[in-house]
Amino acid sequence: MKMIYGVKDRPKAGQLVLFALQQVLAILAATIAVPMVVQGQTGYSMSTSAALFGAGVGTIVYLLFTKFKSPVFLGSSFAFLGSMFAAFSGGVSAALGYLGVIIGAVFAGIVYVIIAVVVKFAGVKWIDKIMPAVVIGPTVAIIGLSLAGNAVGDLMKGSVSTCSPYVALFCGLVTLTVVIVCSVYGKKLMKMIPFVLGILAGYIVAAIFTGLSYIPGAEALRVINFELFKEMKWYPDFAFVQLFSKDYGAGDYGNIGSYIGTIAVAYIPVAFVVFAEHIADHKNISSIIDSDLLKEPGLTRTLLGDGIGSIAGAVFGGCPNTTYGESVGCVAISGNASVITILVAALMCIVAAFIAPFVTFLATIPSCVMGGVCIALYGFIAVSGLKMLQKVDLNENKNLFVVSVILIAGVGGMTLTFGKVTITEVACALILGILCNLLVNIKGSDKKEDKQMVIEEVADTDAAAAQDVASSETAEEEVK
Repeated sequence: MKMIYGVKDRPKAGQLVLFALQQVLAILAATIAVPMVVQGQTGYSMSTSAALFGAGVGTIVYLLFTKFKSPVFLGSSFAFLGSMFAAFSGGVSAALGYLGVIIGAVFAGIVYVIIAVVVKFAGVKWIDKIMPAVVIGPTVAIIGLSLAGNAVGDLMKGSVSTCSPYVALFCGLVTLTVVIVCSVYGKKLMKMIPFVLGILAGYIVAAIFTGLSYIPGAEALRVINFELFKEMKWYPDFAFVQLFSKDYGAGDYGNIGSYIGTIAVAYIPVAFVVFAEHIADHKNISSIIDSDLLKEPGLTRTLLGDGIGSIAGAVFGGCPNTTYGESVGCVAISGNASVITILVAALMCIVAAFIAPFVTFLATIPSCVMGGVCIALYGFIAVSGLKMLQKVDLNENKNLFVVSVILIAGVGGMTLTFGKVTITEVACALILGILCNLLVNIKGSDKKEDKQMVIEEVADTDAAAAQDVASSETAEEEVK
């Protein structure tokens, strides 16, 4: 995809603020949803503003490790929901309170650090072998498709239970329409901030309906929950501060070994699952910006940034972080890969965490409006994955089987649960895809495949040389 602003480009100050705000809006719903879900399930107070702060800090840590060469935003990870339930209320580990979720995030981060060390010495070629385009392409598509149900579900919901699904749908479709029109027909600036304009349009329509809902008998028109402004918290409740709370802090340390063991079992396996999604997200953004991030700044750096950034995010917000597909989709649609935009978005999250009215306003954006945006975001993620298959010969049965297995397992929602650990549909689809790819290539690649591999490698640097390889009888001499 052609980027209007490249990774190293710096937009003008006014535009930069708008672009950063768009990134914040793109990651907002999922980032604040995680603490809300955990609080609802465990009863432990989880601060959405602290999660927003943690996402900003984690992203800055990631950017530092990747030398500001990777335009990726980190936000609260849904993959660790089960782990957080275990840390707060799963058996004996409940006594650790907030200390439990911080220790768990450290365990997850250590897994990333260990993998990063392995990659440092083993390189990344093994990843290209076990996860070629025929595997990673449909897996990236599944990341978008697996979220489709969330987008459509949100499209039919307001922030108030009495809201009519048809009213919510109208607001969501207004949002989606404005995003599409701005992105396709808008001028340069309008084309680059379609989400900001779409959310603004959807919110205005929702506010009009909400105003009309106060007419007796018109409660079904109430889309926005303005009551949230009465419950504003003027400062974030950071996780490390909660350690000293008598209600949420650590309690009985008499059996600390058992506690930590329980948390380790809950977090470490999930970290390996999220690693697979880390690879998929970075392969995806690499294809969008036409620069292989696994080579430069390198997988070692992206893993360290993700792992340490996740720990930093959990210390403040309680939620481990992960790379966000919503951010990747935002880059793709807006054509803005500027890392400075990601940095300003992270700083904006940190500052916003202390501005209660702003955070509350963001929280009042109804689900239907965000659903309209997410249809476009998740759709672009799916399409970018399918674009990776353009170079794959689907006339070959072995390629067809690999893609088929991944798509059906992912779209079908295949998940595996072992105790508190859940392997998501994305991870299940990827694992099955890797195994299937190994099975169909058990005899090794034939000359045709070797030749195609050489062509693709040479084409990255020399198109003319790639044409020479393509016209030769065999690729063996070219390999030598």
